[in-house]
Formats: sequence, structure tokens, C-alpha cells
Amino acid sequence: QVQLVESGGGLVQPGGSLRLSCAASGFTFSKYRMNWYRQASGKEREWVAGISATGGSLNLRDSVLGRFTISRDNAKNTVYLQMNYLNPEDTAVYYCNARGLGLDAWGQGTLVTVSS
Repeated sequence: QVQLVESGGGLVQPGGSLRLSCAASGFTFSKYRMNWYRQASGKEREWVAGISATGGSLNLRDSVLGRFTISRDNAKNTVYLQMNYLNPEDTAVYYCNARGLGLDAWGQGTLVTVSS
């Protein structure tokens, strides 16, 4: 059974950092592109970052460039989202997504709240 489990969310002050993790199981992790999405209250879900199956290609939405980075450890079946210089506009539920080869799987999300 395909499963994605996010962790690492929480409350952080503006300017702070968090690292989100997404542990994958039930599929061959190393063959799939992985993405992070987020959904703020009352807004549509938006793509944040993506990483290719090998980790050789990274993409980030413009608003997080220079602050966030995505990485993966295929030996641990885990993808990460390092978030620095967080601001209140980053407050959202963050979701992990695996996509490709007929798969489109989502985790349950982890809440990130940026507030003083």
C-alpha cells in the first residue's frame, strides 16, 4: 500500500526555519519525482517544490526561491523540504506528493504556522 507520511511541521517565529520530512513506502521511491505542495486556509493548494527521481533536477516556486530547498535520500525513501527565513505567508498545511508512472499519491499533510 502506497503511503506518504509527513512530519516536522509546527509553530515557528518569522525568520525561523523548519525542515519537513516525508517518509514513503509501498512503491519504488527512487523511480518517482517527488513534490511538496501547500494549502493555506481558504486558498487553493499550490505547488512549492519538486525534485526528480535521482535528485539531479530541482524546481521551486518563485516565492520560495533562496529560502526553501528540496532534497531526497533514496536510501531512506525520504524527501525533505528545508524552509528558512519563514514568513507568515508561508503558513499552510504542507503536503508531500509522489507522481509518475500512473501514480499520484498524497500524504496527510503537516501544519506549518509562522507567527510571533
